[in-house]
Parts: sequence; structure tokens; C-alpha cells
Amino acid sequence: MNKLLQIHPNDNCLVALTDLQPGKYVYGEGLDFEVKENIPAKHRIALTDLPKGTILTHYGVSVGKTMSDVPSGTRLTTENLKHVADPSEIRQIDYQWQQPKVTAFRDRTFMGYHRADGKVGTANYWLFVPLVFCENRNLRVIEETLNTTLGYKKENDYIRFAKELLGEAQEENRTTSSRVFENIDGIRFLYHDGGCGGTRQDSETLLRLLAGYVHHPNVAGATVLSLGCQHAQIDWFKQVQKELYPNSEKPVIYLEQQQVKSEEQLIKKAISSTLEELKEANKVARKPAPLSKLVVGLECGGSDGFSGISANPAVGHASDMITTLGGSTILSEFPELNGVEQNLIDRCVELKVAEKFVALQNAYANRAVAAGSGFDMNPSPGNIKDGLITDAIKSAGAAKKGGYAPVVDVLDYTEPVTKAGLNLLCTPGNDVESTTGMAGSGANIMLFTTGLGTPTGNPVTPVIKVATNTKLAESMPDIIDVNAGEVISGEKTIEQLGEEILEEIIQVASGKQTKAMELDQNDFILWKRGVSL
Repeated sequence: MNKLLQIHPNDNCLVALTDLQPGKYVYGEGLDFEVKENIPAKHRIALTDLPKGTILTHYGVSVGKTMSDVPSGTRLTTENLKHVADPSEIRQIDYQWQQPKVTAFRDRTFMGYHRADGKVGTANYWLFVPLVFCENRNLRVIEETLNTTLGYKKENDYIRFAKELLGEAQEENRTTSSRVFENIDGIRFLYHDGGCGGTRQDSETLLRLLAGYVHHPNVAGATVLSLGCQHAQIDWFKQVQKELYPNSEKPVIYLEQQQVKSEEQLIKKAISSTLEELKEANKVARKPAPLSKLVVGLECGGSDGFSGISANPAVGHASDMITTLGGSTILSEFPELNGVEQNLIDRCVELKVAEKFVALQNAYANRAVAAGSGFDMNPSPGNIKDGLITDAIKSAGAAKKGGYAPVVDVLDYTEPVTKAGLNLLCTPGNDVESTTGMAGSGANIMLFTTGLGTPTGNPVTPVIKVATNTKLAESMPDIIDVNAGEVISGEKTIEQLGEEILEEIIQVASGKQTKAMELDQNDFILWKRGVSL
């Protein structure tokens, strides 16, 4: 294993693959290099002397400009480097790419839930949707009632722990209940703070997002609760659903609190009506489905200096395999595509697709600047501490999740995926806002890479966590499903790990529980289209 890595032959920096002390090291094909100071693992090192004003190239693109002279063998930091991104232009080129070998997966299937519109779910949930935050309290009552009576409630071990601390006797007769409906994986509740009181545009965005969840392939049907006087009206919600999902035939129950005599009646009606629909929904069982029915969201959170070297390119290889097999993938987080726009533009299959990408990216960037921020402020303190010191460095590594496939479509937030292949979806870099958006656009599985450890899941879409380094996989095994640290240590190639990730996707799509599912991490946050990086 080399201790230094030059990612692209044009790069004028190296990456430390382990903690380094001053001394002689080897990188690439036996090239000697002198490290002149202590360098933490994951950080970037000047390959040559970089005078003040030098453009730093990493992953083959511009990622920063030096603020002072940086001698060869010393560390690049936020003190001596500032963010720089290459400009881009809309152009049409004859993009060529080498499809990965997928022979071993060509005839593979997963066990999914087939829907009337031709989509296939990797899970089967019933959904409770409040059109306004005023209904959240009613949802909590219904959630406790249905999860307890239908066998979905998980015992909280921390209650026992707290009782032990208080010296109370432990209850030995721990009761467990089995599912009443074998083919229903759970009841999900989309708590939010919207629907009224904000802008009308926010209510429209909420309704479009909720429509994506109601008509998601992993959802059997939904119960919708409305207060009655809010912005987000039932009739408006029905119009949005008809516009976005005209061919869907999902059963949807609508209940409006101001039209019934009491809260008690509302809750009882919601429970009784839902139980009747669940009897029908339970008749749908898992059946084999081709891998072309997969729609996989690609996410990263708590990224570190290894993200763009191990987990992200491995996920990118899995993405390329899925699109080669006829499936769809979604690359989101537009602030984390800053600096690699040209590569994505050149991969767009049509000029109008590239034009839409540039328009959405520029509009988002301009809103950020107008609010006194900017994409350059995207890296978090955790990112910076672990080597991602400019947004362009972070973006160049984050974009690796999209592999090398052509971009078949560009979607604005809440637009559904309709084309097989790699799709770009405009979302923030915020982990939960992004995963919420990808599920709303139809992702029936999500891959989530993390270098620092991020406990994030989704109410309807299974989330597979991929650690960028072995230390994280070993220290937080309760949230990590796949370890990409073996790429850093040289034990596995990007391609080998990508195939393992695809194998994991097949297992999860067939019903295997991910760590996020075991921990009931059902995170749902609406992006209100203000500036969120």
C-alpha cells in the first residue's frame, strides 16, 4: 500500500492515505516524494512548490487558489487555499463512455412489490400524510395505536436502561407481537411543519413532494389528514397528484377535521378506514423483478477526505452498472457539483438537458449569493477537519457517485424520474433535505456514503450506508452497512466494491433490513427553496 495518492495525472497535489511524518515516501509508479511536516490522513499536500496565486488542480479540475506560497511537501489548509471553480459553458459534444461489464448481473432479479403503473417497490408501506402541521398531534396518536396493535412497535431498550439506573426492578416478561399484515412492512408518518403560515409557494412545494411519496412504488396507499382552513387544501393536493402522476391508481383516504364533529371521530375514522384498506394492500406479495426496475438515489453526508477516493467512486461504479442494466440513478446535491459542471454538461444526452442543468445551478447559486452566502461556504467544520477544505474539492469527490454514464435528464426539486439512466436532481447538500427529495422523485433504494458517520434514513426508501474508511466502519457498526475502507488499504478495487454494493442493493430490495431501518431512522425534511446548502 502506498501512503500517498495522486488521483489525476494533472494534479499538483497528493492525498495522505495515512498519518505521515516528515520523510521520504513513494507515490504512483515508484516516484519519490519528500514530506516536510506532519500530515494527517485524508489531507492534501503540495506536490510541487505552489507560489501565491497558483491554481490547485485536483481530480483533474481546479479546486482552489493559493493565498500564500505553499512549499512542496507541506499541507494545504483553509489558511493558504481558497475556493476556485472552473467556469463552464453549454456545448454539445459526442460523449463516449465505456460501459462496465454486467454479465454476472444481467439475469439477476430482486423480490419486489409490483404496482399497477409498472413500477416496482422494494418495500410495502402504508403512509399517513398531514397536509398541515396542525394534524401532527393526531398523527402521533394514530401512530402509537396502529404500530402497537399491528405489531410494528419496537421495544425501546433505553426504558429498561433508565429503570436500572433508577434502581427499579426489570420487567422480565418482554412481550413481542408479530405482524398482523405479513406483506405490509410498516406504517409511516410524514411529520412536517408546513402547509400553512409560510408562502403559498412553500405549500405548493410541500404538496408536490407529498404527491411523490403517496405515489411512490414503495407505498401501497395513503391516509391524508387535513384541518380544513390551511393553504394546502385537499382539492389542490388532488390536482397536483393528477398533474404529476396521472397513471397512478393508489388508494388514498381523505379526512378533514373541520368537517367532523370531534377529534375522536376523526382519529377513529382514520384508523377504521385504514385497516380496511390494509386488508387489500396485504394481498400484494413480493415477486421477482428485473434490476431495470431499480431507481437508486446517490447521497453523501458527513464526508471526509477519503469520500472521493473510496466510497463515492465505488458507488459510481454501482450506478454505472445499474444504468447499463436499464435502471435509473439519481445524483443530487447541486451545491456539491460546483466546479464539475462542465463534466456533467458534456455528459448530457441533449442540449436542452444541459441547458436545464445550467439554469437550475445558476439560479440556485445566485439565490445563495443574494442571501449573503455562496456555494463556497458549503463545507462543514467536520468536512474541513477531515480534509475537504474547499467546496470544489468536496464537489469533485462528491460527483464521483454519478460514475461516468451519460446524463439522460435533469429534474427540478419534486419532479419525478421518468427516464432510465443517470438523472440529476436539484436539491440542497443538506443530507435529509436531499434524501427526502430523492425519495419524493421516486428513488426506491438509496446509497449514502459517509466518512464521519451520519445516522440518516427515510420513511419509505431503504438507505444503505457506505463508510469511506475502515475506522468508521469499526467504530460505528450500528449505522454502517458496507465498508469502502478496503479500497484505501488496497484490499479491494473500486470495481470489486461496486459489485459488492450492487449485490447489497439486490438483497435490500428483496427485503433485507438496513442499519437505518433497524434503528427506525425515518427522516423527512421539506426544502422550502430558500438558501440551504
